[in-house]
Amino acid sequence: MTGQLSFPRQYARTQRFSLGAPRAFSVSPDGSRVVFLRSRSGTDRSGVLWVLDTTTGREYPAADPAVLLGGADEELSAEERARRERSREGSAGIVGYALDSAAELAAFALSGRLYVAELRGGTTRELVVPGPVGDPRPSPDGRRVAYAAGGALRVVEADGGGDHALAGPESGTVTWGLAEFVAAEEMGRSRGFWWAPDGESLLVARADDAPVRRWWIADPANPDREPAEVAYPVAGSANAEVTLSLLGLDGTRTDVTWDRERYPYLARAHWSADGPPLLLVQARDQRCQAFLSVDTATGATRVLCVEEDANWLDLFAGVPVWGPDGRLVRIADEGGARVLKAGDRALTGPRLHVRAVLDVGADDVLISASAGPGATDPETGEAHVYRVGEQGVERVSEGQGWHSAVRSGPVTVLVSTSPERSGASVQVLRDGARVATVPSYAHTPVLSARVRLTEAGARRIPCAVLLPADHQEGDGPLPVLMDPYGGPHGPRVVAAQNAHLTSQWFADQGFAVVVADGRGTPHRSPDWEKAVRDDFAGVTLDDQVDAVRALAGRYPLDLGRVAIRGWSYGGYLAALAVLRRPDVFHAGIAGAPVTDWRLYDTHYTERYLGHPDEQPKVYARNSLVTDGGLSEAAEQVRPLMIVHGLADDNVVAAHTLRLSSALLAAGRPHEVLPLSGVTHMTPQEQVAENLLLLQVDFLKRSLGMA
Repeated sequence: MTGQLSFPRQYARTQRFSLGAPRAFSVSPDGSRVVFLRSRSGTDRSGVLWVLDTTTGREYPAADPAVLLGGADEELSAEERARRERSREGSAGIVGYALDSAAELAAFALSGRLYVAELRGGTTRELVVPGPVGDPRPSPDGRRVAYAAGGALRVVEADGGGDHALAGPESGTVTWGLAEFVAAEEMGRSRGFWWAPDGESLLVARADDAPVRRWWIADPANPDREPAEVAYPVAGSANAEVTLSLLGLDGTRTDVTWDRERYPYLARAHWSADGPPLLLVQARDQRCQAFLSVDTATGATRVLCVEEDANWLDLFAGVPVWGPDGRLVRIADEGGARVLKAGDRALTGPRLHVRAVLDVGADDVLISASAGPGATDPETGEAHVYRVGEQGVERVSEGQGWHSAVRSGPVTVLVSTSPERSGASVQVLRDGARVATVPSYAHTPVLSARVRLTEAGARRIPCAVLLPADHQEGDGPLPVLMDPYGGPHGPRVVAAQNAHLTSQWFADQGFAVVVADGRGTPHRSPDWEKAVRDDFAGVTLDDQVDAVRALAGRYPLDLGRVAIRGWSYGGYLAALAVLRRPDVFHAGIAGAPVTDWRLYDTHYTERYLGHPDEQPKVYARNSLVTDGGLSEAAEQVRPLMIVHGLADDNVVAAHTLRLSSALLAAGRPHEVLPLSGVTHMTPQEQVAENLLLLQVDFLKRSLGMA
């Protein structure tokens, strides 16, 4: 039946072919169990908690929402909906879990209730506690579970007894144990508490969003409903006040102290048996950050390392962390390269561009990295897994693709994508030898992406080019559709089949599709990423222009008919393109675009454009709606469609409404497509499908295609 569906319907129904695919892997320290999430089919949204016995190869469900809820619909609190929006989580059921140190007990929240699963036996039980429950996590010894509820951080025995609050909110604006908005949305820190290795205390974040500006997100299609109140720290305004405390199970509290005036952002926290708690704290402008260790007896902190950068300092997954030898493991920008460091020693050089630390073992560090500025082979769109130790660097993953891994002890779970096949393959390796695979239930797409990964122009801009499946050499030039994200932290040129399926579908409608990852995207070197400082509008747009012009000499591109589409930052880029470079771009579709950076959040925006009070001209130049922004638009008018979800609390609909008003005042025709009840994601099947169809119709009308 799947083969009878159109691609837009299949793409929407399978949530971009993510349903049924295994994810969120964990490995027990002895390597005997691999734990993961996967729904039961390619159209089932409900995640099930699974266990793979690596010795026998047997796979069994440890917790199934259909059983636990007795077929009842899942009920989500407003807090859980917001958390899923921050993590871009569109599925249902069990969407996250946490383990004890032996990976024998799992804890998770389902429909606001707390459950624990005994992973060896595959049995699950509910712990009746106050709710709705958020982010439950077992103690390392598996005897207790800590969780957030009602603004408090609470602890319950694993058998369900002794539930009590360790810390409660002093007011309605305070939460204990949860990440504040900018931490979850921009820092990649979704957690707000960390267990001590001995399970007798916790390091807990307290967030007070009283200083944060309030916004109101209304649902115009339902005027009888009250608007949702959102604490949104817009650029230049106050952030939530975040502090840390050590909370003992015996009721003691020790506040953690550091120079919060200089370093107000709590970006990372880590606590393991290899050393005292580690913190990474950042200055507001993110040009300076400090790595701190915490004295658990007094709460005092000691500075281990301070980093500074003239542009900004990025945050990375998996660090900071202690190495088993007591050295601080981190990722740093040095000598024009992004390197792995243990203490003061760099363990990698310019041939690698380190992306994340995946695991720290007794003798090595497992990392994700792509080709760096010193690489002889660019390996466009690839990322590989490497073992790094005193003996050097060894690649673990093989073949062209985008690879990642999870490891504990002797077992590694290697997740690999390829441009040649859909989905990801999951191999379980013990001491480097494959002992099992984890099957995917995801549907096979009704089309295959014929992606050509290449580089364009003097700057060697990473690009992907897709032509219609039936295109033959000699058919002549095709109208062009640029399909970028184009901004920080969002690579689109990746060696993965599924990443290019939508682009291929557009190509099959009669376009030559070009995806270009210009400067600012996470490729190659720190200098490449940081070239956008103070200049989103100039740098990212210039690279889209350079890419399409350079590729025209090698591919059948009709430069007289060039359109561009994008979402979020890509939406900003699409609107920017048709307004400022109508000589190159003849039509644009801007989905959920940021149009005025003064309306976006602190941590992201100020990282790249500075503080709006200190750099008003920078904000005006990069805006689409201010006098300094729209006045730069060329006189020639090109068709522009703007699409926005009215329930979006990340890029709020005010961005589109203000741009539309400014365009109307300037006498510039455009189309606006409001999506009632839709957030920054578009998980609704009919909405997602029809959006693709409407975009094709608009593009063909705008470019004069039959």
